[in-house]
Amino acid sequence: MKIAIFHNYMDNMGGAERVGLTLARELKADFYSTNVNRNAIKKLGFNIKVKSIGKIPINAPFKQQTALWRFRNLNLKKEYDYYIIDGDWAMGGAVLNKPNLWYVHSPIREIWDLYEYTRKNNVPYLARQIFDVWVKYNRYLNKKYVNQVDNVICNSINTQKRIKKYLNRDAVVINPPIETGEFYYKKNGDYWLSVNRLITHKRVEMQMKAFSKMPNEKLIVVGSYEQSRHFKAYADYINRIKPKNVTLLYWVDFPKLVELYANCKGFITTSKDEDFGMTVVEAMASGKPVIAPNEGGYRETIIDEVTGKLIDDIDEEKLIRNIKLIGRKPESFKNSCINQAKIFDTQQFVNKIKREINENSNTA
Repeated sequence: MKIAIFHNYMDNMGGAERVGLTLARELKADFYSTNVNRNAIKKLGFNIKVKSIGKIPINAPFKQQTALWRFRNLNLKKEYDYYIIDGDWAMGGAVLNKPNLWYVHSPIREIWDLYEYTRKNNVPYLARQIFDVWVKYNRYLNKKYVNQVDNVICNSINTQKRIKKYLNRDAVVINPPIETGEFYYKKNGDYWLSVNRLITHKRVEMQMKAFSKMPNEKLIVVGSYEQSRHFKAYADYINRIKPKNVTLLYWVDFPKLVELYANCKGFITTSKDEDFGMTVVEAMASGKPVIAPNEGGYRETIIDEVTGKLIDDIDEEKLIRNIKLIGRKPESFKNSCINQAKIFDTQQFVNKIKREINENSNTA
């Protein structure tokens, strides 16, 4: 079966991009996107040739809108037997390319569940009325284009609920692929690890403020960010408030990332209502306890008090308390973490996706 995969843009690597690249590798599919950072793809450990359907602006909202327009007008004229949409702004590609499947990391967060948060934290006061019009227009398009999707699959129960709430579609949950065999435990070292995109809803500033009050603890933050204004502004802010005991690393390649997981004391995340959270599973595959907010997809992966700690209404003081608590004996979580991570192995993901494609293509 000849398959094509669509993803919004490939200039900032995170979990969603890794899912798309894994699909392309495992299904031997062609990969279509807009802006492409080929060096970043190689750093993730993938040898996938991404076909660009044209460059787009780097700043919001022109970036998102142009990506949506390009995919909406993409017509591969039945060159493929099946199409997989792996990205929110690429969903317009479902209109002219069928049969298809949408693998949902989340409905577009800035227009749906994070609308108020984005409006308050990312949009200048004088631009908020324009932002509201933009949101209304894209909600209309989102609801329109989702009707062109044949089969909806998502990464978590958390995302499944959002899809039903905002787009009124049912979705099958297939957790994203984690290369659990690539990760290993070496030791519980002298530093904590955090891996995130540098964007406001990841709340990395909470980590900075917590470690500024714990000078005897160390934190390494692995972050990536787009070249757009609001991404760079947040990255600059994090760099300004970073205390001396925190190290920031950007665009780390996969072998180095695996090494950082293998040697850290434990893993920290502060992301707001995370869709799924692939990094916490990578940490557990490395035998490391995870400290995370008790919300979103983290509830589906972390077992409280067994593979780490889920914190209700997380803030910097609660984060500090739990870092000190888990840090007393982080090695005691090793076996439970490794066993829990195996549930999310790549091969299980691939088998389930193939089954969905076969069933859906036969009924199309």
